Order: sequence, then C-alpha cells, then structure tokens
Amino acid sequence: MQTERLLIFLKAPRIGSVKTRLAAAIGPTPAAAAYRTLVEALLDRLAGCAGIELHYTPEDALEEICPWLRPGWTARPQCSGDLGQRLQTAFQSSFTAGARRTLVIGSDCPFIGPPDIEAAWSALTDHDVVLGPATDGGYWLIGLNAPQEHLFKGISWSTETVLRETLNRCQTSGLRTVLLRELRDVDTKEDWQAYLQSLSSPHV
Repeated sequence: MQTERLLIFLKAPRIGSVKTRLAAAIGPTPAAAAYRTLVEALLDRLAGCAGIELHYTPEDALEEICPWLRPGWTARPQCSGDLGQRLQTAFQSSFTAGARRTLVIGSDCPFIGPPDIEAAWSALTDHDVVLGPATDGGYWLIGLNAPQEHLFKGISWSTETVLRETLNRCQTSGLRTVLLRELRDVDTKEDWQAYLQSLSSPHV
C-alpha cells in the first residue's frame, strides 16, 4: 500500500484557459506555451519522486495529460467546485485509499525540487500540517497526515490572504504547523521574466 502520496494539481495546456494573468500581458498563445514550459520544468525536477498523482482539469483532458506521466505515476481528474473543494476531495480520497501522509502542490511554481518534498515528508512526522509559503501570500505546498476539512472552506482563494487565513485556522484548531522555504509562483509577466532570468542562476 502506498502510504505517501504527492498530488500535483495542473491543467490541460489549452490556449485561453491557462495563465490568464500572464495572457493579458503577452497573449493567450504565448501564455499557454509558457504554462507548458513551467509544468514540464517542474515535472523534470520531480522525475525521481515516487508516488506522484497528476490531478488534472478539465475532466476530459486525460489525453493531453498522459505525455506528462512518468513510470509509476498516475493521473486522475479533479472534482468540480472551487479550489477548496478540490483540495479537500483530493486529500480525502488519498487518505481513504490508505495514505498516511499526503502532499499537494500546484503547477505555478517551477522551483520546487526533491529537497522541498523530502523536507515536507520529514515535517509531517511530528507536525499535523506543512505549508510552503508563496511570495504572493498563498502557498505552493500543503501537506497533511489526516483530513482537515476546515482548512479549505471559506478561504479567500487567489488572494494575498490565503496563507494567513490558513495559518489562523491551524492555530485556532491547535494543529502543529511548520513552514517550508518561501518560493515565487509564476503568474504575471514580471514573474515569467524573473523565471527566465533564473534559468541562468542554478542556485534557485
């Protein structure tokens, strides 16, 4: 039984449906190409990790997602609903299937590497929640060792308060929580330019 599961939330790289903030600056076709580049960079970095599930949207996108699968990885559609509903369902399904620790990351941060994932697994040995803070006020990773439905309801998703709201709920609930290093999501033209510049700086 697979007791550790790393779930990666991603979208089919369809023109006009991904990286909408970036698309507003550089156009939908270049933005879709940028999204594909970011996803492939992330998956390349995590290629050696086991137990990865690609959770994709929309539900008819399997054919577009399959080229991103690596040996031993699996893919399944996300449920409907807002991000909170989709996260809660993904965690619940993972634990129901026998996982003892589950991590979820998105596809907006190409800087995540195996050391970050290992740090998250390690944190969950003596904490209830692990979070990877993003510079925009959200988080690039959340990990749990049991379902925590209240962490996903009523959160102001896609705002600069997501991390703060989540931490407040963890504190109120008495959950032992640890933060990983802060990383930058790639959502805007400035983020994209910073990412391209970082490619010549392997220390990231």
